[in-house]
Amino acid sequence: MPVGTQLPSGETVKGGPLKRELGERHIRLMALGACIGVGLFLGSAKAIEMAGPAIMLSYIIGGLAILVIMRALGEMAVHNPVAGSFSRYAQDYLGPLAGFLTGWNYWFLWLVTCVAEITAVAVYMGIWFPDVPRWIWALAALVSMGTINLIAVKAFGEFEFWFALIKIVTIIAMVIGGVGVIAFGFGNDGVAVGISNLWTHGGFMPNGVSGVLMSLQMVMFAYLGVEMIGLTAGEARNPQKTIPNAIGSVFWRILLFYVGALFVILSIYPWNAIGTQGSPFVMTFERLGIKTAAGIINFVVITAALSSCNGGIFSTGRMLYSLAQNGQAPATFARTSSNGVPRRALLLSIAALLLGVLLNYLVPEKVFVWVTSIATFGAIWTWVMILLAQLKFRKGLSRSQVEGLQYRMWLYPVSSYLALAFLVLVVGLMAYFPDTRVALYIGPAFLVLLTLLFYVFKLQPNDASPAANPAA
Repeated sequence: MPVGTQLPSGETVKGGPLKRELGERHIRLMALGACIGVGLFLGSAKAIEMAGPAIMLSYIIGGLAILVIMRALGEMAVHNPVAGSFSRYAQDYLGPLAGFLTGWNYWFLWLVTCVAEITAVAVYMGIWFPDVPRWIWALAALVSMGTINLIAVKAFGEFEFWFALIKIVTIIAMVIGGVGVIAFGFGNDGVAVGISNLWTHGGFMPNGVSGVLMSLQMVMFAYLGVEMIGLTAGEARNPQKTIPNAIGSVFWRILLFYVGALFVILSIYPWNAIGTQGSPFVMTFERLGIKTAAGIINFVVITAALSSCNGGIFSTGRMLYSLAQNGQAPATFARTSSNGVPRRALLLSIAALLLGVLLNYLVPEKVFVWVTSIATFGAIWTWVMILLAQLKFRKGLSRSQVEGLQYRMWLYPVSSYLALAFLVLVVGLMAYFPDTRVALYIGPAFLVLLTLLFYVFKLQPNDASPAANPAA
């Protein structure tokens, strides 16, 4: 945003514009890291319990849907790389209310997700320091990640790069070591384990097709955050190159990091024994003779949670900044510091997360399930809005404009409609389980509240906002 820009309130914004300081290596590793969360390192035990070895099919099916969603987002982001990304596209192509709901919903879902992540940091630091109250570690995680985001976008990008690299190296090491166990008998007295565990304990799909379907709502939570790539469009050095490259490799990342890791784990251990003896990552490394495996994986899980918290604070700050630019949040949050950081927007998000520190020791364990369910509902809303906006965006283009798009959706419009149908199925599955059903009460209730606020306060966007200009 240029210095001196006037907002709908008439207030003049001070500070510099967002700075394009995220390079290709930052965005590529952020894209890799976004798909790798705490759940994978803990073995995705609950999802495996539902589907057995066929959980790999669930990740492939969910991954295909995410690939379509990201392709849709990429088509719009390359055409018009702006801060706020899918919130802005929802506003432009579906209307002001859709943009308002999408922006504030995304801000809320990342607040909820960050609460879960700082709680995870507290839990796993507690393994090393059992006498230290958990809330102290939760507060330390929030303060450290908040400080990184407040410095500069380049600082955020650097930390996210290294956080992602730690996770990636760990998974690759586990997969390579696991293949050694399977094919050459490493850690098993030279006797190759083989892959018979994939079908000898009730079959590849022990709980039938229904087991695969039931695991989908848990699988989709693992993909929450991948859409963050779109939010980097306003600060990427070369969005026309970096964003397509990052999105284009999503499916292959999923195959390697999720399906590859689960293939190794489920080949070495019977699916119905996973989760009963701790993290399968720890079990696999210990089998390879690494005595400090538990400590290593504990460190990696903590960095994975910090990475998600880091990305969540980035996302909430940029989304609130974009909403303020459009006149749909207080104008003060559209201010940026001299180094291009939306500091006030970030500080509000960090302050809101202090409530998570409080809840960290006040709420029962079951609330963690509720938190992830609410976040999943918020993610599904965001993904639906991305697909609907892309459909409307494409319908508004002439044939020559479509041919001029630098990055296009595959099999349009069939792929978009299939992905929408899949997301509806996931919502139906969430309604089936009592623990996840709570999200279908809280999520829609929050959207209704936002709708009332939109009309009561007449929060129409500022059409002259510089976000409408791709060059801004």
